[in-house]
Amino acid sequence: MENNGKVIPIHAEPYGRSRQAGEAQDVLSHLVEDFEDNPASMQYFYDLFRRVYCHGEEVPHRGMLVGTTCIQAPEELIYAFGATPMRLCNGSYHYDQKGADFMPSKSCSLVKATLGMLSAETQIPKVGKPDMIVNPTTCDQKKKSSAMIGGMGYKVYDLEFPNVKESEASRVYWQRSVRQFAAELRTLTGRKLTRKNLKAAMEKTGRAQAAFRTLHNFRRKSPSLLLGKDAFLVTNAYFFDDIERWTLAVEKLNEELAQREKAGFKAVQSKAPRVLFTGSPPIFPNLKLPLLIEEAGGVVVADETCSANRMLYDMTAVDEWLVNDMVDSLADKYLKPCTCPIFTKNEDRKRRLLALMRDFNADGVVYQAFAGCQVYEMEYRSVAEEFNRMGIPMLYVETDYSPDDKGQLSTRIEAFLESLKNRKKQRA
Repeated sequence: MENNGKVIPIHAEPYGRSRQAGEAQDVLSHLVEDFEDNPASMQYFYDLFRRVYCHGEEVPHRGMLVGTTCIQAPEELIYAFGATPMRLCNGSYHYDQKGADFMPSKSCSLVKATLGMLSAETQIPKVGKPDMIVNPTTCDQKKKSSAMIGGMGYKVYDLEFPNVKESEASRVYWQRSVRQFAAELRTLTGRKLTRKNLKAAMEKTGRAQAAFRTLHNFRRKSPSLLLGKDAFLVTNAYFFDDIERWTLAVEKLNEELAQREKAGFKAVQSKAPRVLFTGSPPIFPNLKLPLLIEEAGGVVVADETCSANRMLYDMTAVDEWLVNDMVDSLADKYLKPCTCPIFTKNEDRKRRLLALMRDFNADGVVYQAFAGCQVYEMEYRSVAEEFNRMGIPMLYVETDYSPDDKGQLSTRIEAFLESLKNRKKQRA
């Protein structure tokens, strides 16, 4: 650009004024400022998301960086080879729109947003270019996104995942896939997998899982000690935070929740409807539905999603502490308890949902399905039939990352929560 013969340099817009930063700032401000009595220990997580999502700070990592697109990628193996796993699933509406350049507009928002982030000049979280991206072949849209990610210049490894989990053949198939993944990591890092480094990695993730399970159990308490919006933020932080810092922060939060319980603290009114959340995962900054539930006076006491409960709940059971046996045990941990709807049968998922309803004394279920997320849309009917048979109220919500439907959703959620209150009165 020229003006009177002088060249005026064009400076890039500061990150803090970008659309994705503004989107994150609006949601984070709402999370923090519009709810009373936030736990003091949550400040670590509020500050973390502010630095990374609102200010665009770089996320440090140790060794090579291995991006993952799904919780089915065994992170213990990545840690054992001296690398750092970083989950790349994204909840930004800005990146969702950008990802529409790669996939049809009616595709799953989560997959589009991940593609949009990877193709962006300024990525948030700012993790740098992964040395490899491992893409488990779960849903069809993630499978097809693999070639698109590779076309952006990333090294992509397709981790082959079975469509059934009940048969011994599928178990052997998956164990072989995990062993091949270990071989790929050895080629990438130039390091050898040993019993010592794999056991150390399993202990590291085991401590994180133990902290999460304690937090998970605190959410059983009635009245609630912690709002669901904070629980989702904690588990979303696990995507990119240093695992040891994250674990310490969760342990500190658990200590505060224990003190709250002794003091008889209530995060919500005693009569607040208790909601089980399931379906497509809430990923920051798209916490639209959980926030609407709790704005309307409900509380999300439990969830069955791959951005929270399914991510950290199950631990590894090892029979023989030999490398191959340890790898096979890891494979079993990622397959047997998995309740992802990509499997041909979903009996385990229905059992898990009913168990969560019972154990957390939930009053009803909110089932979120992203528009274009076929597996959750298709599975809704069988889950609804099971809940109807058990007399459990459920609200099915088809939505996406757009903020345009918040008014309509708010009306539906308020009506659903009111029906849960009336149902409790009738039972009383």
